[in-house]
Amino acid sequence: MNAMKIASIITGVVLALYAIFLLVWLWGESITFAIFVKTTITAGVVIVVTLGLAILYREYIEEKEMQDEKYLD
Repeated sequence: MNAMKIASIITGVVLALYAIFLLVWLWGESITFAIFVKTTITAGVVIVVTLGLAILYREYIEEKEMQDEKYLD
C-alpha cells in the first residue's frame, strides 16, 4: 500500500473520531474544557505529522525512482 493512501486513511480516521468527540463535547457536559483542548491539540499534531511524513516519504521515493531511471545524477 502506498504511503499517501495509508496517511489519508489515518487522517480520515482521526478526523472522524475528532468530529464525534467534538459533538459529544458540544452536546454533553461530561468532558472538561482542558481535556477538550488537549485532545484538539493532539489530533492536530497527529494529522500534521502523519501527512508530513507521508509527503517526505513520497518525495524520497520519487527522487530515488528518478535516480534509478537515470533522470537525475
